[in-house]
Amino acid sequence: MAETLQRDDLLQLPKVDLHVHLDGSLRLETLLELAEKQGIELPANDPDALKKRLHLGERCKDLNQYLEAFAYTTAVMQDEASLERIAYELAQDCAGENIRYFEVRFAPNLHINKGLSLQTVMDSVLAGLKRGEEDFGVSSALIVCGIRNMSPEISYRLAQLTASYKSRGVVGFDLAGAEFSNPAKHHIKAFYYIVNHNINCTVHAGEAYGAESIHQAIHYNHAHRIGHGTRLFEDDDLADYINDHRIPLEVCLKSNVQTGAVQSIEYHPFPKYLQRGIRVTINTDNRLITDTTVTDELLLAYESFGFSMLTLKKIILNGFKSMFQPYKVRKRWLGKVRKELGLEEFYTPDFGTLEEK
Repeated sequence: MAETLQRDDLLQLPKVDLHVHLDGSLRLETLLELAEKQGIELPANDPDALKKRLHLGERCKDLNQYLEAFAYTTAVMQDEASLERIAYELAQDCAGENIRYFEVRFAPNLHINKGLSLQTVMDSVLAGLKRGEEDFGVSSALIVCGIRNMSPEISYRLAQLTASYKSRGVVGFDLAGAEFSNPAKHHIKAFYYIVNHNINCTVHAGEAYGAESIHQAIHYNHAHRIGHGTRLFEDDDLADYINDHRIPLEVCLKSNVQTGAVQSIEYHPFPKYLQRGIRVTINTDNRLITDTTVTDELLLAYESFGFSMLTLKKIILNGFKSMFQPYKVRKRWLGKVRKELGLEEFYTPDFGTLEEK
């Protein structure tokens, strides 16, 4: 008989989110409240109307239209209290669906329009995450983003900022933003600085452009993970390289449909990547803009691809394996999570591999 899973079955599982944007994951009511308080005009003041105007959870014509909503979210994130509150609420929301660890990313330079320093922006977000961990028990870390369509010099300064916060809650560096016509290799100086300071990095690639973008992220920017990687299938040799080197893909299923990275969920290459042995992980991307949670993403994978509970648990473990944390920390997490998921029997201690019966 086919296995039948409900959302509640997935809600109770321990989870991880490695690809979630702070400015795309604030609560809708918080956006409305802060906009009113700060005198910022939104396209609509009614929650349902605002969701429609910002295409929240709806199919967009392309990635650029998807990114338009961030002009409004970042507008209300220009003071210390708002930044700390949004980070804190994200931790609470993650804890509410049994996420044990998440890595949230953002571009600090998008939050200095009203005079905050980059350091104050960083400290405010980290304070919110720390308070969230204390109150809700969910662990988190921060990834700093450069922006593809901004000057490479800005990315370099953000790389320096990242290094200054190493071991203070920041675990990685990323390159986000409009992918088409903004090659990652233009930001090579920033990534050279990052890797020479022994910091992990990831790059948005293969979402709005082809496998060549992923190639640049790996070979020019030395990415340790790939954000999305949806179009990796276009280069079979590169797919082998990523698989051989165990470079994880931060997959965001619903977001990929919303931005048009795939025609529909049925066309998503995720099952093929999984079958090939590539280390795929499931993430939200933007909880508000895409109107999703990790639980909903897992449910979408189950409903669309027919994955068993065992397969979904293995995907969850892929996430814990791919954390930007020291090996000894990841090992402790994997030990706890394997036990909770009931997967000890699939673990070979000598090699740390998972074999499905």
